Amino acid sequence: MELKRGEHYVLGLDYGSDSCRTVLIDAADGNEVGMVMMNYPRWTNGLYCDPVTNRFRQHPQDYIDVLEGTVGTLAKAGPGVTDKIRGIAIDTTGSTPCAVDKEGKPLALNPQFAENPGAMFVLWKDHTAVAEANRINEAARTWGGTDFTKFVGGIYSAEWFWAKALRVFTEDPQVAEAAVSFIEHCDWMTALLTGVRDLSAIKRSRCAMGHKAMWHAEFGGCPPADFWSILDSRLVKIRESLGTETYTSDQVAGHLSEEWANRLGIPAGIPVAVGAYDAHMGAVGGGVKPGRLVRVMGTSTCDVIVGPKAAGPETLVQGICGQVDGSVIPGFIGYEAGQSSFGDVYAWFRKLILWPIESLLPNLEGIAQEGKEKIRRTISQQALPVLEKEAAKVDPVSSGIIALDWFNGRRTPKANPYLTAAITGLTLGSDAPRVYRALAEATAFGARAIVECFREQGVAIESIAGVGGVARKSPLVMQILADVLNMPIEIPANNQTVALGAAMFATVAAGLYPDIPSAQQAIGSPIDKTYIPNPEMVNLYDRIYRQYKKLGAFVEE
Repeated sequence: MELKRGEHYVLGLDYGSDSCRTVLIDAADGNEVGMVMMNYPRWTNGLYCDPVTNRFRQHPQDYIDVLEGTVGTLAKAGPGVTDKIRGIAIDTTGSTPCAVDKEGKPLALNPQFAENPGAMFVLWKDHTAVAEANRINEAARTWGGTDFTKFVGGIYSAEWFWAKALRVFTEDPQVAEAAVSFIEHCDWMTALLTGVRDLSAIKRSRCAMGHKAMWHAEFGGCPPADFWSILDSRLVKIRESLGTETYTSDQVAGHLSEEWANRLGIPAGIPVAVGAYDAHMGAVGGGVKPGRLVRVMGTSTCDVIVGPKAAGPETLVQGICGQVDGSVIPGFIGYEAGQSSFGDVYAWFRKLILWPIESLLPNLEGIAQEGKEKIRRTISQQALPVLEKEAAKVDPVSSGIIALDWFNGRRTPKANPYLTAAITGLTLGSDAPRVYRALAEATAFGARAIVECFREQGVAIESIAGVGGVARKSPLVMQILADVLNMPIEIPANNQTVALGAAMFATVAAGLYPDIPSAQQAIGSPIDKTYIPNPEMVNLYDRIYRQYKKLGAFVEE
């Protein structure tokens, strides 16, 4: 069926760490009819979080507020548009689970737990469950049966489902008593929109369960009850509540309920695709295919690639964030890796250098409040662009600064949340642009370690695409990345590649395209810019990368 422009639209919702971006896409050619972005109101005000202890929680009401705000706005995009919306797909951060009641409702939506962080969604970058992850890893290696971490890179992370559930049980007995199950953010959104109020009827995401909850067909689901009982008998009921089946995101989770059709202003009964993680749908939007690695670069990175399924036993890739049949494109094994900090590194440095402005400016006399706010806003907005311009002039050799990118631990290769960043080679001549450039180089070196991890274990990487905010906004970072990897980096033209990937799944769930590769071909974004490696810098960074590896080995010791 050849689609005509202006006749079929789909919605793609991208729930990121700070905000939701919703796009209305013409399914005929990928034209972006409209886009609305909305920040999470409670998260923006810093509620329920404690960065000092690495606690990052999000209230489910934030997700509802931005759902109504973004989709409701797009529903008014123009006359006749609403009636032509054929499907919805949603991606979210992950692993971002929450304790729920028997109907699958997050406990924080009940008055008793409305202000309790333990009853809220535990954001992917919440690292309070380090000890719990260690217990899971130890049990997996010593309990006497299958090592259930073998399909998730051999190391279970504090960022993932079971560690977070165990942490919530450990820190909050009331939540532990009330929790009937835990649900990933992407799965709750689809259940919410389709009116599912029965845990057993929720279609759990293959992407989420496979990469973060140790689900695998070989295990018949998640690890068995006798494994979880070693850690905490209360996890057994959680395991039983999850069922044994998972679903790929080209499938229909359900259809939009009358309640939510009325709340959003769009037609009831349209298909809602099974949810998935932002990086995986973003990789689809970025043109992922065998041999093509897509780096989704935001506060962290997720590096995603797919490969064909082997005829025999599945080859295990160690030190990554999992390999799951169908988690990215059905019919292929999806491989995930990433860096726990990427954009967060630059945000940290920006916050560091702006400390005098944020702390001293409000108390300065002789400047009107309006003037102070203008100064603060102007400097805050221009700090990183000006730094990048000056850092581009820095010679890495004369600078002599080497940095590690482990500001939030290391995700890949070989997850280790205990690791911290480091900077060496500082002198009295080390200014802000030189340090900024060293940080940019560190993030590129971390990316190279990931590429080497894949290649050394037989996963071919022939091309690389970069999507997300950093890829679109930072030419210096992207050029350094191309030089360090010695590979061209392609940047798709669409500013909302992740949401576009979600829209692709919506087209397949709606029956507009037969499969994801067909949707990619039809509505994928063209390449806007390609960063080509500079041969001189490639050789230089080869030498500096070896110093980065030595520094990393020293810090890890």
